[in-house]
Amino acid sequence: MRARHVAGAVAVAAMTVLGTSACSAGPQADPPSSAPPSAGQSASASARDRLRDGLLTQAQLPRGFHLLTAEINSTTTAAPHGPASTVPIASMPCSELGVQSFMTHHAPPLEDVAVGMEQVPEQISEQVPDDSWFGQEALDRYAPGRAAEVMAAIRAAAQHCPSYANALDSGTTTQETVSVTAADVPADDSLVLRIASALPDDPEPYVSEQAFVREGDVILMVQKLVAKKPRAGVEAVLPAAVAAYRAATAH
Repeated sequence: MRARHVAGAVAVAAMTVLGTSACSAGPQADPPSSAPPSAGQSASASARDRLRDGLLTQAQLPRGFHLLTAEINSTTTAAPHGPASTVPIASMPCSELGVQSFMTHHAPPLEDVAVGMEQVPEQISEQVPDDSWFGQEALDRYAPGRAAEVMAAIRAAAQHCPSYANALDSGTTTQETVSVTAADVPADDSLVLRIASALPDDPEPYVSEQAFVREGDVILMVQKLVAKKPRAGVEAVLPAAVAAYRAATAH
C-alpha cells in the first residue's frame, strides 16, 4: 500500500505538469486586436493550425484509448511558456528526465500543441490492479536545424544519467534507471526513453516512457506516465500518432 501511495503521488504530480504544460492558450497566443492581422501574423497562425491538425483525434486512436481534452487542450501554447532555462538539456539535473516536460523549459520550441489520452482500465481491484495508460501527445516545432540538436541533447542527457537517486516530496528516495532505444517507426530520427523507478523494499519498479520522433523541424512526443504492470507502452500509440501527423502534413 505504501508503494501504491507513493506512485499515486508521483502520478498526480505528473498530471499537474501535463495539464499545465499544454493548457488552452489560444487567446494568449493571438490577442484580440481591432487592426487586421499582418501577413506575418496570418502565416504564424496558419503554421499553428497546421501543427494542431497533426495531433491525434479520437477516430485515429487505437481501440480502447480516449482523448482527455478536458485535462490537456489541443490548442497552441504559444511557446515558450516562460523564461527559458540557461541550462541546456544535456546538462540539466537527471531528475528532470522523468515526468516533467523538460523540452519547453530547457529547449523552448517556436510552437507546441498537445492532447491528453488514456486507456480505460479493464479491471480495478486490490487483487488485480490495473494502472491503465495515461499520458499525452505533443508536437513541438523548432527553427530549422534546431530539432536535430534537441534530439542529440536528449540522448546526451540519458547517457549522462544512466541511474540516479530521486528524492520525492514524501521523503521517500527512489532509484531511477534510464534506458534508451530507437523507436520502431521510420523517421528522420527517433528514440524511446524509459525510466524505471524502484522504491525501497519493492522489487518491481514503476515505469515511465517518452518516445521522440523527429520529422524535419518538428519533434513528435508520446509520453506515458508512471505505471506498474502496464498493459501497453508508448508503442501502442506511437505509430498512430506518426501516421496522423504525416497525413495532416502531406498536402
